[in-house]
Parts: sequence; C-alpha cells; structure tokens
Amino acid sequence: MFTGIIESLGEIKSAGKEGSNLKLTIQSDISNELKIDQSISHNGVCLTVVELHPNAHTVIAVNETLQKSSIGALKEGDFINLERCMIMNGRLDGHIVQGHVDGKGKCLNIKDEDGSWLFDFSYDSTENVLVEKGSICINGVSLTCFNVTEEKFSVAIIPYTFEHTSFKKMKKNDEVNLEFDIIGKYVHKLINKTN
Repeated sequence: MFTGIIESLGEIKSAGKEGSNLKLTIQSDISNELKIDQSISHNGVCLTVVELHPNAHTVIAVNETLQKSSIGALKEGDFINLERCMIMNGRLDGHIVQGHVDGKGKCLNIKDEDGSWLFDFSYDSTENVLVEKGSICINGVSLTCFNVTEEKFSVAIIPYTFEHTSFKKMKKNDEVNLEFDIIGKYVHKLINKTN
C-alpha cells in the first residue's frame, strides 16, 4: 500500500522485452535502500524488485500491467515517479493508493498559472468514479481533482510537486496511469450491486 507521496524521481537506464514482459532498470536515489522482492510504486504501478545494481534496481512488468498502464511506453532516458510502500505506523500524507492502475488517461492541456500549473486529463468513466475535490492518483502522485465531468478532470500542481515528479517532463497528449480512490470504487460497486 502506498500514499501517493513521491520519494524519488528515477531515470530509466534500460528497457527491454523478455518474452511478453518488459524488463526495466531504474537509477534513483532510493535504489541502494531497496531489497529483492520489495514492492515499489513506479508511476503508480506496483512492481517487484528482481535485481539490485549500484544506484539502480530492476523490475519486470507482465503483459497484464502493460495492457492496463502506460509503463510499456517507457524508454531509456525517461523519468519515473518512485515510492516505497508505506510504513503502517506513520502519517498517511496522501491517500490510500494500492499501486493497481485502473486505466490510462491522457493529458489534454497544461497551463502555467504563475506559481502553479493546471493539468487537464481525459479518462474513461465507465467503471471509474471521480467526485469534485476527491482523490486521484496520476502516475503514482496523490492529487485532488476538480472540474470533474464524465470525460475529463483537472488537477493543480504546486512547484514542489512539479520539480520533484515527472510532471515537469509531461507534455500534451502524454498517456498517464490512473488509480481511482479505493473507497469510491467500493461504494460505487455496492450501489450498483443493489440497484
């Protein structure tokens, strides 16, 4: 379980296919602190560390992950948001994030608002529920959404988040990983089950 508060920005050092899987090696400030078999959020996708290297670690994304997320589009030189799983005796600064991506969204627009940035994203609302001022996880970052419609929503990015996550590298039309609020998903399912 994660919080959506990014710890480190990693750089993809290698990305290669292994059968239907994608093997990624990421260099980061936290790689030396990781262990084999540890779960790490990579742009919001929970992946298991399979190899350790000096200042880097390797993970493998299986076909299911590649179908549901934008992880498969990563290439050498790209940057990725990293977060280790939460410690249960600490503060939950973001919101409850599982690292199980619900689907992809698309960056529609980026607006510099002189001290912050406004990002607009499209999403598929068929099975996903967003509420005004609710929580959304974009590429592993816990954010509050607003201007919510059935097709799109907005988030505001403060300078600290912009500088310390991959939002500073994002461009219009980039695909992102979306994880919707787990409590909202359960409530949505229960309501639809009883109707």
